[in-house]
Amino acid sequence: MEEGYIAKHLSRKAEDYLEAILNVTLEKGYARTKDVADQLGLSPSSVVEMFRKLDSLGLVEYRRYEGVVFRPEGQKIAEVIKYRHDTLKKFLLLIGVSDRTAEKDACFMEHELNPETVRRIRVFLETMDDDPSFCRQIQQEIGRRIQNQ
Repeated sequence: MEEGYIAKHLSRKAEDYLEAILNVTLEKGYARTKDVADQLGLSPSSVVEMFRKLDSLGLVEYRRYEGVVFRPEGQKIAEVIKYRHDTLKKFLLLIGVSDRTAEKDACFMEHELNPETVRRIRVFLETMDDDPSFCRQIQQEIGRRIQNQ
């Protein structure tokens, strides 16, 4: 996974759409307009507008009345964005951030952090996965310090 790759010409909004398309596709096997609209909390007409834009950029193929399918470049970008999101959310949960806040903050951070930072967070998480007792110790210490503040 080239976690450092993000297309610089895409807006945060376009990246969010690609990630939503990927999430819906992974869940259902396809991505229809209504499903992506529900995932993003938007109207189907707004989603169609972005589908057309992403299609014109060569990232998806928009099929009227059916939804979208990824083109290779769009799939690659979506997977990188999801990787970044999942890494950041897992890190935030590890340090005791609530699920709701971790989800929201990961959405913001995935667009802003340097790829090197995300890669190092991923390595840190993998290290924690390798030693669950050490991970629990860190979580307990963080919890203790938060309570004492």
